[in-house]
Amino acid sequence: MKAPYPLLSGCGTALLTPFKKDGSVDYDAYIQCVERQVAAGIDFLVPLGTTGETPCLSVEERREILRLTREHAPGLPIIAGVGTNSLTGTLENIKSLEGVDPDAYLVVVPYYNKPTQEGLYQYFTAVANAANKPIILYNVPGRTGANLAAETTLRLASHPHIIAVKEASGNYAQISTVIRNRPAGFTVLSGNDDETLSLMATGAEGVISVASNIAPSEMVALTHALMKDDMATAREFHYRLMPLFKHCFVESNPIPAKAAMAQLGLMENVLRLPLVPATEKTETLMKETLTALWK
Repeated sequence: MKAPYPLLSGCGTALLTPFKKDGSVDYDAYIQCVERQVAAGIDFLVPLGTTGETPCLSVEERREILRLTREHAPGLPIIAGVGTNSLTGTLENIKSLEGVDPDAYLVVVPYYNKPTQEGLYQYFTAVANAANKPIILYNVPGRTGANLAAETTLRLASHPHIIAVKEASGNYAQISTVIRNRPAGFTVLSGNDDETLSLMATGAEGVISVASNIAPSEMVALTHALMKDDMATAREFHYRLMPLFKHCFVESNPIPAKAAMAQLGLMENVLRLPLVPATEKTETLMKETLTALWK
């Protein structure tokens, strides 16, 4: 039987990590962004994911980011990204966050290694057996080079500490198979903003969003309309937000999103290598996108 963990639903934001011009983490800007999310009515927060440039953060920076998230979003579920491409590395990340108290861990499919489905099953099972918090699987083959098949997800869904999957494969048939055949208590979350409407309309519970860094109120309105089966409102927000969804990925995430947040005055447009700021073309595109979104 699935352990009695709270069901994640609605919109969760994959939080950006602001940096100062000297490259250090801008904790004041981060606090401002978290408080903006809370004010917008966001349902849960996901620090330390891909969008947060987490591979380029030190252990101390990760702990402080998680601590500040908890402090400035009291009562909200906090899901910390911890996945690496080795079991040892992932368990070390989990151990490094002990005492900072996330509610669950987001664990990405190991990247670069290209494991088999049996390797993925054994890896996630080992993480779940060792972790002291619930585990959310994260499937994003466009970044990892390996897909977590529906059959493997469903095998893992029976584990009492594996409570959800963030699905960013873009494979609607695969995700639908998981939604249809999952056990009770297992949550499916969209990992792609532009698929939020289609997946939630057919049974997914919510989204872990990049766009909600920029437009949290609008993403909350979209997901909450879908939770109420208010399809007219959901379609309205879906089409209003679709240019933002698309343009956040014209360069590697989080490059366009950071450009947009800088244009809103919420953080500096600074990234850590190997990522670099957006091109002038993308800067112009994001400015036009924001103007159209709030005209």
